[in-house]
Amino acid sequence: MKITDVRAIPMSDPIPAERQHRTDLGTKVKSDAVLILVDTDDGLTGMGASLGSPETVSAIVKYDLAPALVGEDPVYSEFLWEKMYNGSRWKPALERGHSQPMDGRRGVTMEAVSGVDIAIWDVKSQALGLPVYKALGAVRDSIRGYGSGGWAPGDEAEEEMGGYAAKGFSAVKMRVVGRDGFSVENTVRRVRAARRGIGDDVELMIDAHGSLDVSTAIRLARTLEEYDLAWFEEPISPDDHPGLAEVRRSTIIPIATGEREFTRFDFEDLFMHRAVDIAQPDIARAGGFTEIRRIGAMASARGIRLAPHAWGSGVLFAASIHMAMASPNCH
Repeated sequence: MKITDVRAIPMSDPIPAERQHRTDLGTKVKSDAVLILVDTDDGLTGMGASLGSPETVSAIVKYDLAPALVGEDPVYSEFLWEKMYNGSRWKPALERGHSQPMDGRRGVTMEAVSGVDIAIWDVKSQALGLPVYKALGAVRDSIRGYGSGGWAPGDEAEEEMGGYAAKGFSAVKMRVVGRDGFSVENTVRRVRAARRGIGDDVELMIDAHGSLDVSTAIRLARTLEEYDLAWFEEPISPDDHPGLAEVRRSTIIPIATGEREFTRFDFEDLFMHRAVDIAQPDIARAGGFTEIRRIGAMASARGIRLAPHAWGSGVLFAASIHMAMASPNCH
């Protein structure tokens, strides 16, 4: 089986005004995505998707990645990942047994590589006659999901988060910054309301989107410890690994982060700083199935749990579910 073409299809779906959702990140007016297809001479087509600018990802796939992949066997997924990552230096990199990337080690290029890797694993799994999670090495046949929202202001968080619990979710996540802005006191009020709404038997997580400084994150975490939080996600900038470690040492709440990290090399620094309890690589950013397997193994060696981040198209949600079902230390 040989790859005959690699295609990227940019997509954009405007959201009607009455359905637009305002959060601390702004008002979402459209949903963008890029679909990536890997065609083979056996008539099989693998499907992946990517984050990043659809137009930019499409250009990277067309001009940088596709020429390196056409004619190759998609079963050799590890080899193809190294070829995409190292670019024109792929051959000496493989011969010498260490990475020698020229460009595109992070950012939108890695998001394109991630999407192509997802599609390669899809077509490889089709050829093997297996779902992707079984081709990866299955651990389980299902995975628990959680309800994610929690922008409601003040005491309205009780009804919003309680609604997720009423739908059957055994875990829910809310944002630190609500539609009424942020203060430690306001967030405590909202978390208290959320806990009332979901009861004591549903896990509750909070997410700050990296918006706080170290001292504020520590103060907030200590104030919220009585509400039995399952994790505190991205309390401060994800670039500040020493700061994350300081927050982690200052609270009993587990710290989760990783959705904005690229490849095992970013996660190695995060792990070396002992800055995280729950690693959250995004399959469309961190390197696809191939690289998240490596990240998961690194995390396992340090007793760190895995909770793959998933946000975007349906293809990415499906890929993330397969990754979770093949990860022994998945939370």
